Amino acid sequence: MRHSPIPSALFIENRQRLRALLPSGSLVCVNANDIPPTNADGSLIGVPNSDLFYLTGVEQEESILVLCPDAHEEKHREILFLRETSDHIAVWEGHKLTKEEARRLTGIQTVMWLHDFPVIQRLLMCQATAVYLNTNEHARAGVQVQTRDARFIRETMEAFPLHRYERLARLMHQLRPVKSGPEIDLLREACGITRSGFLRVLDFVKPGVNECEVEAEFAHEFIRRRARFAYNPIIAAGSNSNVLHYLENDKPCRKGDVLLLDVGAAYGNYAADMTRTIPVSGKFSKRQKQIYQAVLRVMRGCIAALTPGVLPRDWQKHAENLMQEELLELDLIKSKDVKKQDPDRPALKKYFMHGVGHPLGLDVHDVAVIGQPIAAGWVMTVEPGLYLPEEGFGIRLENDVLVTADGPVDLMADIPVEAAEIEDLMNGRKS
Repeated sequence: MRHSPIPSALFIENRQRLRALLPSGSLVCVNANDIPPTNADGSLIGVPNSDLFYLTGVEQEESILVLCPDAHEEKHREILFLRETSDHIAVWEGHKLTKEEARRLTGIQTVMWLHDFPVIQRLLMCQATAVYLNTNEHARAGVQVQTRDARFIRETMEAFPLHRYERLARLMHQLRPVKSGPEIDLLREACGITRSGFLRVLDFVKPGVNECEVEAEFAHEFIRRRARFAYNPIIAAGSNSNVLHYLENDKPCRKGDVLLLDVGAAYGNYAADMTRTIPVSGKFSKRQKQIYQAVLRVMRGCIAALTPGVLPRDWQKHAENLMQEELLELDLIKSKDVKKQDPDRPALKKYFMHGVGHPLGLDVHDVAVIGQPIAAGWVMTVEPGLYLPEEGFGIRLENDVLVTADGPVDLMADIPVEAAEIEDLMNGRKS
């Protein structure tokens, strides 16, 4: 792992929180993700399973966590199964966790090799009344390739057809949105690294640079700070800034363009998610600044509305009401458009067609129970935008905000966002 070690207390506490939700006689199994193949003998870099990491801190392939709080043998109440290493693996792939290293990392005392799993699984299945298996239940997931979890579910249900099976994801979606102190510290570090990358880019961007060169500046800063991109970065100049998920990042940045930067660092697997829109020439045009200020006002209004108990749909409606007022003021929509609009397709959607934010954590679009009120401890992105294809540019701004009982805490408050400050920094002036 690149990041500094994370104290095992975080993962111990997370497992305790999960156990508190389990009924008597439960058995939980959580698998690592597969390493995806590419072509020929290639493979991608493995991405840790977020639930396994949340409960153990383990990032190693083929690992399995088993929790059985009522197991007859105390040593079987939490078990970590690992791929056993060898001299061959050490030479070709590098170091793998030893049992003692895994104990220190996770706080789990019973660590076994994978070849022991079938015997232990059968023993614990014989004791279990409810078996919790995991799968990706994110509402926006497009799962087209069979996962390790899916294979495990099929094999387990074929071997033990008479057990009662339950969805672990439903419990994890209750737990993961509420961030503990150590998780918030990791998110703050990811936001800080993102800030450093943005400041580097402000000093780099000028007419003639390519979007891919800007991406490289972020990569340089993130990697040297022991982080990675939390998601594929969006580096969108000119009309590309109107494409919500633009990923080509290969066009020149021209004089007079805006450059939309939707980029975040991940540190210790916790993700930041920032968007800024900057003037390639170092100064916004009058029209660009007019749209920019409207988006900034909406962002600030939406941050202020992030209070415990608000429903995500109501927060979205609040954002749309704020944006509608801005669009009326900008004369982009008319009062008559609002009066005759279809409630399911309001006039503002022509210019602001996406959600105003989402939970953030181990995943950029982190999990939560659909319809659940936003609670203290959630971290939410706030990302309004206005997109004007007919004028050749779009503006989006995004900060990450911690929800607390005492009011929202902007984790990106120190990342420049005022138009004048951005212009000053791009022109070598201290703001």
